[in-house]
Amino acid sequence: MQRIKLTLTLLFFTLGSIIIASPKYEVIKLWDNPQTKKEVRPELRIFRPQSNIKKSKTCILICPGGSYHHLGLTNEGSEVAEYFNQWGVTAIVLRYRVSMRGNHHPAMIEDFQRAMQIIHSNAEKWGIENIGAIGFSAGGHLVTMGGAFYKDNYLKKKGIEVNEEILRPAFVCPIYPVVSMQDSIAHQKSRVDLLTKEYTKADLNHFSMEQQIPNDMPPVFLLACKDDDVVDYRNSEVLHKALDNKSIPCEYHLMNEGGHGFGMIRTKSEETKNWGIILKNWLIKNNFLKY
Repeated sequence: MQRIKLTLTLLFFTLGSIIIASPKYEVIKLWDNPQTKKEVRPELRIFRPQSNIKKSKTCILICPGGSYHHLGLTNEGSEVAEYFNQWGVTAIVLRYRVSMRGNHHPAMIEDFQRAMQIIHSNAEKWGIENIGAIGFSAGGHLVTMGGAFYKDNYLKKKGIEVNEEILRPAFVCPIYPVVSMQDSIAHQKSRVDLLTKEYTKADLNHFSMEQQIPNDMPPVFLLACKDDDVVDYRNSEVLHKALDNKSIPCEYHLMNEGGHGFGMIRTKSEETKNWGIILKNWLIKNNFLKY
């Protein structure tokens, strides 16, 4: 009887190991030699298209939301990646540092730029050319920073030499994004979790992305809903205006109904249920979705 129990126990642990070792995605840690415990968790989760799907040369870096406090790694992470995989796109979810574990700026943009560096260094091996970024809510703020601040080389400040051009995404897709840090429309939780409570007026201006759009900002696909009860849709309005003022190509979709936090597939609104197809058409039209 003891032998049977031992056999069953070994089988249980063996099966458990197989499950743990066979995830739907591969993992690459962002920091090879983390200097602090806070740098251990950040990682890339790489979702590849199934072998029976024609593979695209496009790659999308996905930044989930969560108010810069936590991450919606399912509805705004893995589900989004699997949606893109249907188009043959290599989709990579960025598990970036957040305030829940004691992180604030510049941890988030450091992780974004490190992700871009790693993806570019593997581009030939992975068969990809176009590397864009999509972000939801606070993740939308992060990808907008990634496009606007690519010349602010945060990796160099960490002793990593990198060509700044590879830090620039080919395109940026902020979805129901946090944009502004100004009192009138700021998502205050995201503001505090990014900047702490010790922010200055200069900080608010610097991280209000509507004030920071450069002349070479990547093309933008922007989507928001008027009935968003978490992040004021006027964040998207001011971003759209800023992009228009700089003549940055931007396709802006403002829906009446849809709310917040629906990712690619969880919307209950008829108006937003096919928004992914609108995005796909934009990618094709702008030659970002290549085969």
